[in-house]
Amino acid sequence: MELILAKKSMTSKAKKITLDKIEENLEQQQFYYFDRENEHKTLIALKEHFEEKGKNLFLREAKYGLGDLDYIYEVHIL
Repeated sequence: MELILAKKSMTSKAKKITLDKIEENLEQQQFYYFDRENEHKTLIALKEHFEEKGKNLFLREAKYGLGDLDYIYEVHIL
């Protein structure tokens, strides 16, 4: 499963991250911000994957502007 990370600036390119890479970095990084181009069902599958492993995953939309399309997904894995 590949997910698109949120851009850090308007001019930067979108980066992708795999599920395996998230699991490897879980000790160091527990917050992830994903681009709105990710499908919601993919993020739900990510949540179910970590819940099966006994982890808690919190998923929410983080708004950064007034427009309907001005949001990213915030994921916190405990």
